[in-house]
Amino acid sequence: MMVSFLVIGTQKGGTSALDEYLRENKDILMASKKELHFFDEETEFDTTPDYSKYHSYFEDSVAGKLLGESTPIYMYWKNAPKRIWDYNSKMKLIVMLRNPIERAYSHWNMEKTRNTEFLSFFDAINTEKYRCKDVLPLQHRIFSYIDRGQYSEQLGRIWSLFSREQVLVIKNTDLMYEPNITLSKIASFLGIRDFKNIEPKNVHSTPYSSKLTKEDYNYLKGIYFYEIKKLERILDWDCSDWLQY
Repeated sequence: MMVSFLVIGTQKGGTSALDEYLRENKDILMASKKELHFFDEETEFDTTPDYSKYHSYFEDSVAGKLLGESTPIYMYWKNAPKRIWDYNSKMKLIVMLRNPIERAYSHWNMEKTRNTEFLSFFDAINTEKYRCKDVLPLQHRIFSYIDRGQYSEQLGRIWSLFSREQVLVIKNTDLMYEPNITLSKIASFLGIRDFKNIEPKNVHSTPYSSKLTKEDYNYLKGIYFYEIKKLERILDWDCSDWLQY
């Protein structure tokens, strides 16, 4: 048994919807639940990792089906790519990227809803580096609003181990507004039959208690401007809409 592909990011980037779509394809067997958190769990790798524990989430595996799972933090967690490569150097990785400004606000809103965040958005992003020092040298799982949007560094770690042909990077809006085209691209990437009877999905969309202000947007635009320009270059994308409120 070997898991063949992973959806590795980004958090609040539409991975729940993608996971639901993938479960409908008869050539795929997804893990029994979303977000196994195997490769980002430090205690699993204190000794030789127990892959049988990982594989237990695929107990109903059927011959001929691709095994896959979705854990968005794998893209962000610094130790995860090497652990994934050690497990399966031929692994295929799917990355969905969202406007990092909107992603940060959605992340903060989710934590506010969960009562794990009590600061305003502006205060949270301004104290992020200080608050995240508590877990160094690891990353903070909750308060990493801005850091998670530094996509080029995360992609660099992945590409240092996996070939470009093993990594499919797509925009979350492509899946949202053009699901048939995007899922066909994913099917081709995975080498499986195309998806059938696509019904657009909106999964785990947390209602916002307030709107992202123009001031906060422009503040983050200043932080992410060169990052977004770098992404346009390395991915050959047009991300000009990410810089517009």
